[in-house]
Amino acid sequence: MRNKKLLELLNSINAKKTEVIDLSNEGKIEEAKAAKEELKNLQEQFDLLKDVIDPDGDGQLSEPQAQGAVPVQKKDSTSEFANAARSGFKNVTMTEGSPADGGYTVPEDIQTKVNEYRSAKKSLIDLVDVENVTKPKGSRTFKKRSQQTGFVKVGEGKKIGAKTTPQFERMSYEISKYAGYLPVTNELLSDSDTNITGTLISWLGDESRVTRNNIILDTVKTQKKQAITGLDDIKKILNVTLGQAFKSTSKITTNDDGLQWLDTLKNSKDEYLLQPDPANPMQLRICAGATIIPVFIVPNEDMPSDVSTEGHRKVPFIIGDLKEGVKFFDRNLMSIMTSEIAAIGDLNAFEEDLTIFRAIEREDCKIKDSAAFVYAEFDLADLTVKASKA
Repeated sequence: MRNKKLLELLNSINAKKTEVIDLSNEGKIEEAKAAKEELKNLQEQFDLLKDVIDPDGDGQLSEPQAQGAVPVQKKDSTSEFANAARSGFKNVTMTEGSPADGGYTVPEDIQTKVNEYRSAKKSLIDLVDVENVTKPKGSRTFKKRSQQTGFVKVGEGKKIGAKTTPQFERMSYEISKYAGYLPVTNELLSDSDTNITGTLISWLGDESRVTRNNIILDTVKTQKKQAITGLDDIKKILNVTLGQAFKSTSKITTNDDGLQWLDTLKNSKDEYLLQPDPANPMQLRICAGATIIPVFIVPNEDMPSDVSTEGHRKVPFIIGDLKEGVKFFDRNLMSIMTSEIAAIGDLNAFEEDLTIFRAIEREDCKIKDSAAFVYAEFDLADLTVKASKA
């Protein structure tokens, strides 16, 4: 009886699979999605009963299976993605995406691995406010920052005066496409599933990370630059420009050049001001009197200093709360295509026996609150001048 129940579920699963395929082929996408959810529930029920009824079994039912019934195998995302890549992402079902762009939408489980890889390196995305969106354009409403004036004294029987009402502002976004390509040898495509998938995930993840860093930095740089000449200027930005509204949640974000300068600062006791946080030794912070501020370091390659024609090296310092300052709209939709005949510059896929992968992702970035951070620059030439005067 137990095996009979499993057989009935198995037959229901296969019937539901056929239904999903038929609905999809007929273009009834919403109905196909609903049927897919039913299929998922049936599969979970089958797996649950199988674990209880036959926990030590080899996956085979002792009773004869119903005619045409095929056990449903768990998906191996690595193999599926590798096989799709080998076929040039042809003859595979697109899960989402824009028909105008074409391409194979990277599956959710593979995109999760891309996100994990992207987060493993220095990324500014964790510092800003990220919102996942499903529409190519839209707008959001925010309450404007305003100075509260408090209630006023009113005499007995006198009229209460009107107070200033809250003011609001709207932020509009419009998703843009960002794309790049990767040529790979066809020998790689004949390699193991793990190698193929790992290569593509590392490429997608790293390119996506750098792309997002660039988008965020370009947005931050729309702020008016403020020159700083030393630590006192940074403290003034924190204490006065940002004030108590943002000081407690602020960070200093700079590059390797900025780290080198901060790492040389000492107090009157000849103690270095840049120290690891005792609660989190991997987190650096500046400890200068009453000011204790976390420091986030981005490699020069991702956040380069500005080298002028006069040879001045100006180091970027983003000081403040980027969660409140910058809004990143992520459509969370990455698609990928391949070509064996494309020619890009001196690169000819057909002649060189290559396959060129092209990836597209979609996002936008806006200033959310310009009062929440300051984009500053420190000219390293000032150090030379001070040293020559010492």
